[in-house]
Amino acid sequence: MRSFLFIPADSEKKLAKAAATGADAIILDLEDSVALPNKQAARANARDYLKSASASGPRVCVRMNALDTPLWKDDLAAVVPHRPHAILIPKTISGDCVKKVADALTDLEAEAGLRTDTIKLFCVATETAASLFNLGTYAGASPRLFALTWGAEDLATALGARSNKDETGAYTEPYRLARTLTLAGAVAAGVIPLDGVYKDFRDEAGFEVEARAAMRDGFTAKMAIHPAQVPIINRIFTPSEEDIAHARAVVEAFARAGEDVGVVALDGVMLDIPHLKQAQALIARAETSRSV
Repeated sequence: MRSFLFIPADSEKKLAKAAATGADAIILDLEDSVALPNKQAARANARDYLKSASASGPRVCVRMNALDTPLWKDDLAAVVPHRPHAILIPKTISGDCVKKVADALTDLEAEAGLRTDTIKLFCVATETAASLFNLGTYAGASPRLFALTWGAEDLATALGARSNKDETGAYTEPYRLARTLTLAGAVAAGVIPLDGVYKDFRDEAGFEVEARAAMRDGFTAKMAIHPAQVPIINRIFTPSEEDIAHARAVVEAFARAGEDVGVVALDGVMLDIPHLKQAQALIARAETSRSV
């Protein structure tokens, strides 16, 4: 999966258009985009959407409310029987938060007659100050965990910052650190490194620059807050034919050289085993992207 699009679950108009956006996954949001008086209606909408969602459409995820609220258990109880692909946990502090939700899911799956671990988990892992010290704790937290992402807005609030960007529009150091730690934490845990949102949905040029930087650094997917961002994500995070051809050439060069050779030359460039692994990963990602 490359693109994850947030849809406020209290907006019937936006829900009606969600399946046609081209996103690989949609996230029915019960948290930040839904005002407190609308929480119950949002849960009902999410439940109804899950009941009617086509198996050939985007994978349907749900962002529950945070664990420090009394709302999250009701969120899970409403949606688990209807088999969302995954639950997005906001404002996690460590891998223990994932374990807590995983345990709750196990009980609810049993009550609904679902196989254990039917529903996956991912989380926004950088929205509190304490969370920045714990990005290494997600490895082994739960077999349900399939991705980590990061968020700058709630983190700015938690840190008491006036802004999370400088005069050029670039993230300042605390938020670049959060992004880097999320990337490292996801790779260490063996899950998808999922880049965060870009708020200014009208600035498609700026969004593309940020998406390309994320892809360059190792993120393999990105979240969107507007349908216009989806095709940009899908294009950037799908390896190009040129990239695939080069990766296959690298793999073939090592295959010709034999198993006991750690360095090969290709087009005047010396390549070693890390280049081979990078090429193999790109080919695998390309195949996955096309099967979504």
